[in-house]
Amino acid sequence: MQVLVAMSGGVDSSVATAALVEEGHEVVGVTLKLWGGDSDSGCCSISDVDDARRVADHLGVEHLVFNFGDDFTRHVVGPYVADHASGLTPNPCIECNRHLKFDRLLTRAAVLGFDAVATGHHARIEPAGPAGEPRVVRGVDARKDQSYVIHMLTGDQLRRVRLPIGAMTKDEVRARAAELGLRTADKPDSQDVCFISHRGGGREAFLGARIPLRPARLVDADGSEVGRVDAVELVTVGQRRGLGVAVDGTPRYAVEVDVASATVVVGTADRLLVPSERLASMVWVDDAARARAAAVDGVTAQVSAHGAAVAVAGVAEQPDGTTEVEWVEPQRRVAPGQSVVLYTGDVVLGGGTVIPPA
Repeated sequence: MQVLVAMSGGVDSSVATAALVEEGHEVVGVTLKLWGGDSDSGCCSISDVDDARRVADHLGVEHLVFNFGDDFTRHVVGPYVADHASGLTPNPCIECNRHLKFDRLLTRAAVLGFDAVATGHHARIEPAGPAGEPRVVRGVDARKDQSYVIHMLTGDQLRRVRLPIGAMTKDEVRARAAELGLRTADKPDSQDVCFISHRGGGREAFLGARIPLRPARLVDADGSEVGRVDAVELVTVGQRRGLGVAVDGTPRYAVEVDVASATVVVGTADRLLVPSERLASMVWVDDAARARAAAVDGVTAQVSAHGAAVAVAGVAEQPDGTTEVEWVEPQRRVAPGQSVVLYTGDVVLGGGTVIPPA
């Protein structure tokens, strides 16, 4: 099989490449050039490209660089800025996976004659559908599982994707990299948004150079002003840190963010509890997964990259195209713009993006 491996310059994609070579596939590595601005975190720096190229050389595989910068700006950076301007909390890594690594790259790979695309994500693809259809399954290492951030993969895409390290723990990945003498064996994991530079003032400076940041009032449930923040566009529903508001020693959280009026409603933790969430842009693995979610029995949800499973009481598609996910017990509100991913056991059924209450 001819496999195009996305090599970020990290240890996971390095070992994924090595595993495919060992299996006897015709392997070519590719690093995606996505961001041309400052970067001191993530996987977009010149040093990351160099690390990927050197690992490819070490493993004896060809290495390519694809410039997807325009697509990255259009599908990831632009929406990231627009979402903040609208009071949403985007997840750029999910959008990068959706539009770049598992759309644009799959399309390019097919044009070039490759049979499959592989990445170093900690997740598995198994025939877990009712008739053996492929599904994304949580990775063996629960601490590093990344099934949440690739929930948008459909059955057709999964037939052309390989995830070689999903059955390995992170410790096993690093040990294997060390055995192979790979330069990335001890390289730290990237943790942050790759196009936000800490040296340049972080998220505030990045957004401030692209949209006006406006101060906002913090108001309690009765509308009384209890504080102020420097930029309403930087506040996330559920946020406590940085608000500096407490009453009688009880902390206050951001409950609602209204960019139009530059107002943030704050309240106690119990005011964040909601019976359901409304999702837009819902993507199902296939129709069988959609039906399985509607049946509800045994369906759970994950509301953050490494969050605990939440029991689901109902999944109902609405006339306006949104999907209502009802919780068995009230749960802390998910910030609009974030993803909710539905599972049965460890198997992904699909997911969508939280939108503000109607």
